[in-house]
Amino acid sequence: MLQRAASLANESSVTVLGAGLAGTEAAWQVARAGIPVSLVEMRPVRRSPAHHSSDFAELVCSNSFGALSSDRAAGLLQEEMRRLGSLVIGTADHHAVPAGGALAVDRGRYSAALTETLDQHPLVTIERKEQQSLPSAEDITVLATGPLTSEPLAEDLRSFTGLSDCHFFDAASPIVHGDSIDLNIAFRASRYDKGDADYINCPMDKEQYLAFREALLAAEQAELKDFDKEDATFFEGCLPIEELARRGEDTMRYGPLKPIGLWDPRWGDVNDRDVRRAKRAYAVVQLRQEDKDGRLWNLVGFQTNLKWGEQKRVLQMIPGLSAAEFVRFGVMHRNTFLESPQLLQPTLQFRSRATLLAAGQITGTEGYAAAVAGGWLAGTNAARLVRGLEPLDLPATTMAGALTHFVSEAPTAKFQPMPPNFGLLPDLPERIRDKRARYGAYRDRALADLESIRSLLVQPVVA
Repeated sequence: MLQRAASLANESSVTVLGAGLAGTEAAWQVARAGIPVSLVEMRPVRRSPAHHSSDFAELVCSNSFGALSSDRAAGLLQEEMRRLGSLVIGTADHHAVPAGGALAVDRGRYSAALTETLDQHPLVTIERKEQQSLPSAEDITVLATGPLTSEPLAEDLRSFTGLSDCHFFDAASPIVHGDSIDLNIAFRASRYDKGDADYINCPMDKEQYLAFREALLAAEQAELKDFDKEDATFFEGCLPIEELARRGEDTMRYGPLKPIGLWDPRWGDVNDRDVRRAKRAYAVVQLRQEDKDGRLWNLVGFQTNLKWGEQKRVLQMIPGLSAAEFVRFGVMHRNTFLESPQLLQPTLQFRSRATLLAAGQITGTEGYAAAVAGGWLAGTNAARLVRGLEPLDLPATTMAGALTHFVSEAPTAKFQPMPPNFGLLPDLPERIRDKRARYGAYRDRALADLESIRSLLVQPVVA
């Protein structure tokens, strides 16, 4: 298959469709290998229902890549990408904002920086147009158009694969001005005082919580856009806040409104059991810093499809947000992904066309770091195809490899998007009961096995 791919391929360049996280990373890895790349992005020629700018790698749902620590699944994936020379994760580190134990970024500066980096690279040609069909089989192409692939291209993709796409509905959280948050009520803290006090916390008593839940349940939903008029299937890892409210009185309190580990010193001594029992919050809404200057804050876990007027009315019921000024309201959109187990190899090449690779959320991975990992592998393998080298298959013991093996090998009956998690990794040789120690062992094995891949990589070309 490799010989056939090499003989058919345009030996001088690669085309990357889509400049989201996966496409940006893929284009960089191709150019980094010294190979010209055409990066095709439809914005601003055609807007998507969820994006707000035309910059590359725009973060739609939140500004967080997840836990930073490498003994957490998302953190391990980030560390793997750092060691493999990821542009997207390296830029995230540079534009990080305080977020407790998570890697969160200033969205605007982050996307602008990535756009400028690729725009200035001499081997990258940026084409702003809507791609309406797949390139020919002679062209090495990375499909990274994401879950918001335009309909003409999606229709051509369905024709090429002979399969209908899968879908679910995703949503983004609202963002408010920091100076409109009442810090006489809200307080700064990180859960269990881990790290700096990087979150703003809005505490609720039981009466306030129950009234807020009732308001969510009664609030009017926004009508889904024309292309979204199907039965709504939600991604379980990113449910709208009103859907959580519908699932039970305490569901939000065990999810994004969990009060455990959060304490306002103004309530008294947290070590005094009587004080703690009398003063602790029934529920807590958290806000995470959105920009480097701390002017903007997003409501953590508050993805929503409420009408904008309803969002303002209901969310201002949260203590500390009664005068909140909204920079952006939450929106819902349809996410499309491939039936990847029937279509892709672990190298992210299509089984039926070795010169076509896929990366990012369209493959059925979930989360920003997972999209970056897919972009890294697809871009690296596209460059290797141009050079006549065997594509890489990442070890399944790494988090990146576990994800690519999952999307290519998972049972096909009810294939659904998968975020990074330790449950994807092969068992350790010995059973470790302590969870933290077990995750640390997974990490150590993953990073050791990653070295076998690093030794195979083509040395980057200095532009």
